[in-house]
Parts: sequence; C-alpha cells; structure tokens
Amino acid sequence: MICVLIVAGHDTVLQAQLKNDDTGLYGHLTGVPKALLPGVGGKKILDFWWETVNTRQLFTEVYLVTNADKYKHYERWATANDFPVENLVNDGSTTLEDRLGAVADLELAIRSRGLKDDIMVIAGDMLCDDQNFEIAQVVRFYRSKPGDLVIYYEMEESEKSDSRGIVEVCSDTHRITCFLEKPAEGLTSSRLASVVFYCLQKDTLPYLSEFLSCNLDISNRTMGKFWEWFINTQKMPVFGMKLPTGFQLIGQVGLSEYAKWLAHYSAKQRESLVKPITCRSYARVGLMGNPSDGFNGKTIAMSISNFWAEVTLLESQTLVLLPHPLNDPTEFGSLQDLYHISRKEGYLGGLRLLQATCKKFYQFCSKQGIALRKQNFTLKYDTNIPRQVGLAGSSAIVSATLKCLMKFYNITDNDLPKPVRANFILNVESDELFITAGLQDRVVQVYEGLVYMDFSQQLMEAKGYGQYICMDMDSLPPLWLAYLGDPSDSGRIHSNVRQRWLNGEPEVVEAMKSFAELTDQARSAIQSKDWVMLAQLMDKNLELRRSIYTDDCLGPGNLKMIQIARQFGSSVKLPGSGGAVVGLCLDPDQMVEMKKAFQEAGCVFCVLIPYDPSFPSSRNQDHKSINN
Repeated sequence: MICVLIVAGHDTVLQAQLKNDDTGLYGHLTGVPKALLPGVGGKKILDFWWETVNTRQLFTEVYLVTNADKYKHYERWATANDFPVENLVNDGSTTLEDRLGAVADLELAIRSRGLKDDIMVIAGDMLCDDQNFEIAQVVRFYRSKPGDLVIYYEMEESEKSDSRGIVEVCSDTHRITCFLEKPAEGLTSSRLASVVFYCLQKDTLPYLSEFLSCNLDISNRTMGKFWEWFINTQKMPVFGMKLPTGFQLIGQVGLSEYAKWLAHYSAKQRESLVKPITCRSYARVGLMGNPSDGFNGKTIAMSISNFWAEVTLLESQTLVLLPHPLNDPTEFGSLQDLYHISRKEGYLGGLRLLQATCKKFYQFCSKQGIALRKQNFTLKYDTNIPRQVGLAGSSAIVSATLKCLMKFYNITDNDLPKPVRANFILNVESDELFITAGLQDRVVQVYEGLVYMDFSQQLMEAKGYGQYICMDMDSLPPLWLAYLGDPSDSGRIHSNVRQRWLNGEPEVVEAMKSFAELTDQARSAIQSKDWVMLAQLMDKNLELRRSIYTDDCLGPGNLKMIQIARQFGSSVKLPGSGGAVVGLCLDPDQMVEMKKAFQEAGCVFCVLIPYDPSFPSSRNQDHKSINN
C-alpha cells in the first residue's frame, strides 16, 4: 500500500488573520503553511501524520502533494524530518484561483509517479484529537472489506453538518449507504462526519480521472464531491470505519477557530493523562419472572445501591490488571488458610472478568470498524456484592469494566447501544468464561433502575434482543433482602431445567409462559401501586419455581430462609439463582422481628435501597434508618 499526504490547499483566510493578529501570540506564524502550524502536544500538525504513516511494514512509499507557493517550506521540513524529498509532488499552483482541487492533486501524484497500488489518502493539515490511534487497525479493517474505505467520526455538539461530509452507514455491513457533502440542516439525521482520510483500491484509481472529466469547475473537485458521486451515483461499494476521536481540517477555519480547537484538543489530552475513570454497576434483585429470562420469558428486576462493583481505569505505560487483595488472593497466612479460603470462595476471582471484558471489547471494536487509540491503562476493581448468592456480582464487574473502556476510548451509545451492550456483557461471561446465565442481570445493569423485560422468541430472533422498558420507581414499598452467610455455589440451582425446556417438556414450557404472565400482572400492580397484589404475585413466582426446580434443587439454605419469611407473613421469592431471598413485608413491626429471626439463623438481612439513575442521591436515603 502507498500513502499520499495532501497539503496543497491555499489557506488565504487563516494566513491573512495570522498576519493581522494584534495579540502578539501568532505573528511568528505568518507565512507558515497550515500543515506546519503547531498541533496537539506541541508537535507540528504534519509531524503527527508523518510519524503515524512512517512504517515500512504498512506502506512501501509515502508521497506528499503540495503547491508551488509553499513548496520550499515542505522541502525544508522534509530534510529535517527524514522524509524523502524526491517524494514531494508540486502541483504548480500559487494562488487560490489557480488551485487544482484535492481530487486533481491526488490524480497528479498517481499519474506523475506511476502509482498502481492501493492508496491511503490523508489530509496532512488535519488537527487530530487522538495522538495515539494505531494506523495498522485501519489497514487491517480495510483489507477485510470488498471495497474502498472512508474514515469518519461522531461530531461534537458544537459542530454543524453543513460544514462536513456526512455519511450514513449500515450498522451490520459497515457499508456507506449515502454520502452527503455539506448537507443543509435537516437533510440527514446522521452526525457521522467524513474526514480526508481514505483507503482506495487500485481498481478505483481510474474513477478519479473520470470524475475530473465530468467536473471542470474547480469548486467541485473536492474529495467530498468525489465520494458523493462515487457512492450515490456510481453505487460502488465503500465502507466506513469510525475513529472515536475528533478532527478539524485547518484549511476550513480561521484563526479563532484554529486556536479554539487546538486548545480544546490539547485540554482533552492533558485531562486524559491525569484523570482516572471510575465507574460503578449495581447488584440487582429479580422481582418477578426469573428465571424465565433464559427461556423466552418476561421478568422485572431492580438495581439496588446497597451493593455495587466499582472499576477504576488509569492511563499507564503498560496494560496492567491489578488483582483484588480479597477476591484474587496471592498470599496466604498458611496452607490451612489457603485451604479454608479456597473451600469457601473457590478459585475464580474478578481478575478473569477484567481480562475477558478487555479481550471481548477489542474483538468487538475490530469487528465493528472502530479504531482504538494506541494507549495502555491500568484496571483495578472493588466490590461489596456478596459472592455466590445470585445478586449478579460477576456481571456487575464486567458491566463496570465496560463502562470504563467506553469512556477511555470514547465509545458512544451509538457505537454500542444499550440492548447490544447487555448482549456483550452476557457474551463475555458465557463465551469467554463459560458462566451459565441469562440476559436479565445484564439488561438491568445497563439500563439501571426498575426494568421490565420481554425476551419473547419473536423479539429475540428478529432483533437479537428483547423489549426493555424502564419503570417508574416512585413510592416503591419497603422490599427486603436476606442472604446466607455461608452460601453454596448458586450456579447449581439451574439443574437440568434448560435441557427439559429444550426438549419441549410441557410442564417446563408452560411454566415459562406462566412466569411471563405473572410478570405482566406484576407490572400492572407496580403501576397502580397495588402492593398487596405484588406480594401475592411474588409468592406465586416462588411456588411456580419450586414446582419445576424441586425443593431438592433449591437446597436447605434457601428453604430455611423461605420458611423464616413466611413465619412473619411476608411474601418471598428468590431474587437470582439461589443463596438469597427477597420479599415484601407491609407490616413494619413484623419486618423488625423478621430481621432478628434471620440474623439468629446466621443470615444477613437488609432493607433494599433502590438505585434510581434519574434521581439517585435522594433515593439512596430511603429506608436508611431501617437498615440501621
């Protein structure tokens, strides 16, 4: 592959403003070509691009196209930066009026140097927000697609589409379905902006000459107009790859805009170097319908702020995953100490979850055509979610890790929408770590709050995910949670029910339909604030679960907690796979006595604090005195 850097524009506006600057800050830049102006990190804008593409493993040659007016500047730059002077291409123009246009400049380089290979084209005067992205990712993705490649980014709120080339991209194939050069407001809803950063197949190069023969007007000989013609009119296959960073073409802005964007990008870079990213995901309780989420059923679940997993990411020289001192022990007091810890907690801490999430994240971004910056980080985690009691502790760590990675790499909700994010978290656990699980926990940890979920077969097959609806959390009744102080492995609770369901056993199939019906009834009860009905439905959910899983499968610990709850007239059900129970007790006095009974039985008891993402601070105070 060959790379061509284009820096042949005539920056009349910016140069005039530099010359007339009366602040004394920019006078020394008068006459300096725009690509040689200071960029992010203090280096010249062109220095960054030359460092990025100066790799023989990817490019056999790199050419630079400039104009006659600034040729000597670039010749001097080339000798100072070990750029081959013989690869400078002079287009002969000296003014804006006799310019060739970007397409003609590219065609000149191809024709004059006899280039007959795939070509990467980059405007060498672009400010780039990210100084660390890996160009090899772009080449790899380009080679995986049967067509040309256009790089795009998601515009910031202050940017307007009528100053950019806007692309509409198919999310499944990544093919660009439409290219609009500086469209008028309202013509497209896309906020994806193309930049002068492309990969062209050698078979595409003749189209440049054809385009030029049809466009004699210099103002139409832009790369944006070429792509608009090539994609929309010629219907040729062109694919899009997103860089999660911003770009500004200096040739299109004046001094104030140049200074603003340079300061903005520089500040973002400094901030990323020193500011750690910390994200939390919360434990959840299944209020209704579980465990039918794995059987095309319906559920309602709620995130709670009593328990959480927190992950912190800090930029570092190498990629480091820090073990948790309690959950990933590497030192023990004695062999007996190791025996007791291993017997109670097993061998599977949280470090594997961090590693699997990072691996899956890179895999996802590579497949989706999202180029990640070449920067390392250190990850550490903490959690207070009790282990092996079915409160979604593992998925909370994965979810919090994913939040950190998305922030660090500037991956947006458009890149990884919430429904797809829940699938991603499940795939980390099921595909990478072989953890048996359903979607419910991951959905509620992504959406947060109180969430109604429909996993019907029709929805799952059509979209790949279900219907997820956030519910009003106002005035929820006092729900409580109790869990075993010494739980068994909660994963055993699922038994052979899945195989029975796959075999079409009528009892199991009908039970899953009944879970869905209970969930719809519970949704209505919550909306009407009928807490007596909700309590009755929770009891029905438990009895339905016992009918197909059997008491032997539930185990003595779960059965004991169920018995205690019912002694005090409280509804009760399992919030997850086992090891804990959740209930609704409408009598405050009975709640107090029930708490004592659970504690005397060696269980941990607490009143749930719902986590409401829309109003977290005040809701986190709810029921505080009861837990005390």
